[in-house]
Amino acid sequence: MRFSETLKYDGSDLVPAVIQDAENHQVLMVGYMNAEAVERTLATGRVTYWSRSRQKFWVKGETSGHFQHVVEVRTDCDKDCLLVRVRQDGVACHDGYRSCFYRALVDGNLAVVDERPED
Repeated sequence: MRFSETLKYDGSDLVPAVIQDAENHQVLMVGYMNAEAVERTLATGRVTYWSRSRQKFWVKGETSGHFQHVVEVRTDCDKDCLLVRVRQDGVACHDGYRSCFYRALVDGNLAVVDERPED
């Protein structure tokens, strides 16, 4: 049985994938994968997502050069969520931050708490 066949997908045949830096454990982003995206990720070693808005596959870095190289893939106990540990080239966030989680709740307000790397 293929790994993708062991997963439990939602009503849209997707599974969330939490992307984590394998070296420092920082959560970089969250994306979604269908079975084919999971298999493409495993076959190529580069993270492939299913875009819910564009209804197509996309490889992180295919336009930016900021690829995510797979180090390890894990699943949670229910097999309905993935943890993909990666070596990140450049930034993960399309806003130019290392992580998409660059804001935090500070004194009841959202604040930018990470520095944006220089281009």
